[in-house]
Amino acid sequence: MTDKVDQKTRSRIMAKVPSKDSTPEMMVRKRLHSEGFRYRVHCKDLPGTPDIVLPKFHVAIFVNGCFWHGHNCSHFRKPDTNSDYWSSKIERNRCRDIRNEKELRELGWRVYTIWECALEEGVCQLLGVLEKGLLDPLNE
Repeated sequence: MTDKVDQKTRSRIMAKVPSKDSTPEMMVRKRLHSEGFRYRVHCKDLPGTPDIVLPKFHVAIFVNGCFWHGHNCSHFRKPDTNSDYWSSKIERNRCRDIRNEKELRELGWRVYTIWECALEEGVCQLLGVLEKGLLDPLNE
């Protein structure tokens, strides 16, 4: 399927997609807050600048969009136009995600990725883990 808009318009549309405070991220934050969890956002002092950090539990959360992070789901479809660029871009994003997760784990962080396509399911799973006490708060 070819793009229905010209390259300039497509570029303008893609540039408006937020990298922070996206709708899925805000939904996760709202749900965590309503359940009583307190967190920090966009922690630049951690590898990969996690979207949400629960310091008490040593948990880093990434809320990933299926397109930008190349999730293997029905929501992901590579664009037909400029496909070499997008293939390369998405592969770099995947490699960066793997590297950041590895670095965080080496620093002792528990890392969770919640995918846009499974937002509610991902949040429920994370809350279940936290609420069951499987993640003991670190001694302060």
